[in-house]
Amino acid sequence: MLINGEEQVIQLRGETFHCALDVTMHFIGGKWKTVVLWYLRNGKKRFSELKKLIPDITEKMLSLQLKTLEEDGLVRRTVYPEVPPRVEYELTDFGRTTVPMLEEIAKWGRTLGSVEGKMVRKEEVEGH
Repeated sequence: MLINGEEQVIQLRGETFHCALDVTMHFIGGKWKTVVLWYLRNGKKRFSELKKLIPDITEKMLSLQLKTLEEDGLVRRTVYPEVPPRVEYELTDFGRTTVPMLEEIAKWGRTLGSVEGKMVRKEEVEGH
């Protein structure tokens, strides 16, 4: 990337990125990461709650996304010493820094949806 007329890269956590957007997409890119972060933005959720909120994601994929988000420091996993164990997921302070960006992306999506599509109740969608 060109900054003040000089070609620069970002070195972060052992990787080299040639564009700031590449850094962002490394952490939140893909089909599901932003959706998981979106549903955690308002507070803690259990795995089953997230699965219910994101019905099209498989349990395996949800588990993988949560693990990756946790490894990247965006999500905190807390296991409570109960029988059976209760596990909750929440955004870390670092994860909360994504919320303004996620809200802008969602706003853009709602605008596009209202201009080129229409809002319908979930019950009206075939297959739900």
